[in-house]
Amino acid sequence: MNKEFIQAIEDLEKERQISKDVLIEAIESALVSAYKKNYGTSQNVRVDIDRETGDIAVLMRMDVVEEVEDETTQLSVEEAREIDYRYEAGDIIEYQVTPRDFGRIAAQTAKQVVVQRIREAERGMIFDDYITRQGEIVTGTVERVFGDTIYVSLGRAEGILAANEQVPGETYKMNDRLKVFIMDVKKTTKGPQVFLSRSHPGLVKRLFELEVPEIEDGTVEIKGIAREAGSRTKLAVYTEFEDVDPVGACVGARGARVQAIVDELHGEKIDIITWSEDPKQLIASVLSPAKVEDVIISEEAEKTATVVVPDYQLSLAIGKEGQNVRLAAKVSGWKIDIKSHSQYEAMSQEPSFVEIVDEEDAAEEDFIEVE
Repeated sequence: MNKEFIQAIEDLEKERQISKDVLIEAIESALVSAYKKNYGTSQNVRVDIDRETGDIAVLMRMDVVEEVEDETTQLSVEEAREIDYRYEAGDIIEYQVTPRDFGRIAAQTAKQVVVQRIREAERGMIFDDYITRQGEIVTGTVERVFGDTIYVSLGRAEGILAANEQVPGETYKMNDRLKVFIMDVKKTTKGPQVFLSRSHPGLVKRLFELEVPEIEDGTVEIKGIAREAGSRTKLAVYTEFEDVDPVGACVGARGARVQAIVDELHGEKIDIITWSEDPKQLIASVLSPAKVEDVIISEEAEKTATVVVPDYQLSLAIGKEGQNVRLAAKVSGWKIDIKSHSQYEAMSQEPSFVEIVDEEDAAEEDFIEVE
C-alpha cells in the first residue's frame, strides 16, 4: 500500500461515486480475514490503513483482566504492567504484529475488494436507474431466446420478457427491436433484473402519451384502459377543455396517431371512447360499437347495470366470446348485464314473485268464502 494506491481510491470515488472511507473500511475488514487465514490465528486483530500515506498495520488487541479466561484475547494485569505500569483491569492494549510479507497479501486482497465494490456499485447504479423508470416504455433488442423466455438488451441491463407477458401471435427473432413496458425491477445476486411486458395495458397507455401531445401535457386524460393483448384495447379519455375533442386528439389527422400505435401493436384493434361522469352515458359509450337503447342502474347491487340493446345488436354488444362486454366492464368499472330488446320486454312482463304469492292468497280467500 502506498500513496499511489490512495490516489487510485480517490479517483474511484470521483468516477464511480464509491465512498473512499467505505472502500478502505471494506479493505481493512477483508485484510483481517486474510491475516487470520494466512497466519492461522484466531487472535483479536484489526487492520489500520493510513488514509494519507496508504501505510498498513496489523494490530493485536488484548483486554487487560484480573483473571485470564482466553489467552488469545486477554492479558493479566501483571503481564500488562510489565509493558507499562499504568495499565489497569478494563484497559485495552494494542501492538503491531504486521508480518514482513503481508504487503503482497494486502495488495491481492485490496484488488479483489476494489473489483467487487466496483461491480456492486455498477449494479447499484443500474438498479437505481431502472427502478425510477418502472412503468415506462424502453426500446430494446432481442439478445437471446431461451425456451419461451425472451432476453432483451436494454443497453446497460438485460430485460426479461416472460412467456405470460408476451402477446399471443407475436414472434420474436434475434436482433429484433422492441418497445417494451418496464413492469418491475429486482435486485439479485447476479445483478438487477428488469422484468418487461408487451401485453400490459400500461404499454398502450404509454404509447398514447408518446404519440399524443395533448395527453403528455395533461390537456387530455386517460381515465380508463382495458386490454386483451393482441386482440383489442378499450381506452376512455376525458378533457376539461370544451374546445378540445379528446377522441379526435387521440385518433389524429386521418387517424395517423392511432394508426402508429396499431402498427406498433401489430394490428391490435383500439376503441377510443369519451369518458363521462354520468354512469348511463359512460356505459353506453364503452359498449361501442354497439348501439344502446337503455341503461338501467341497479338499486340493489353496487355499480351494476342492465343494458338494453336492439335485438340485432346483441351479439355485437357482447362481442366474440364476450370480449366487448368484458372490456367495457373493465374500463368503466361497472358490472354490465346485456339484454336484447325482446329479452328485456319478456322479462318485464313476467309477474314478480310477490305478485304470484298475492294471487295465490286471493284464491285461497275466495275458496273459503264459497264454503
